[in-house]
Amino acid sequence: MHADIAHAQAQTWLRQRNQLAAVSVVALITALTATGFAVTKDRQIVLVPMTRSDVTVSSAQISADYLELVTRDTALMLLNRSPEGLDYWMDEILKLADPSAFGRLKAELVAIVEEQRSSEVSQSFIIRRMDVDPVGLKATVTGTLKTFVGPQVIASDDRRFVFRWRQRGLTLALVAFAQEKSPEQDNPPS
Repeated sequence: MHADIAHAQAQTWLRQRNQLAAVSVVALITALTATGFAVTKDRQIVLVPMTRSDVTVSSAQISADYLELVTRDTALMLLNRSPEGLDYWMDEILKLADPSAFGRLKAELVAIVEEQRSSEVSQSFIIRRMDVDPVGLKATVTGTLKTFVGPQVIASDDRRFVFRWRQRGLTLALVAFAQEKSPEQDNPPS
């Protein structure tokens, strides 16, 4: 008789163990699914409007409007400089630098700072046009670059600059900027 009772009790414990195992498997699958959704879901934030339309940033892809705003502000900061503000100028640009390009960008900026620190040369840039490629994270800025010595304008040239970016989560990081050569620079007159 004791064997029948022990067998029945063992069967009850076995059913409870199997039920607990099934609940554990369901909980594990639910947790893995929720984690998968959390990791793969595009994050999105709404930025304070600086334009007539709302600008959003998604971890999936940068919008053309956002790329244009960031490039505009960076181009104006980078291309408008005077000897009095060179340290601040360099620090602010380096805050935008991608870690993979930080050293190279810093070397380029230090060369500019050393060249202009003891001079009276400053420059001003007026944007006329901007073309953005949000898929390639590239923006081309066209405008007039004016160079001053003291208050005197010594040069006023049309220039085109290319800015390359890398997306890091919900932010853009500057990878490179360069002046694009014009056809006249590639083929000087003979």
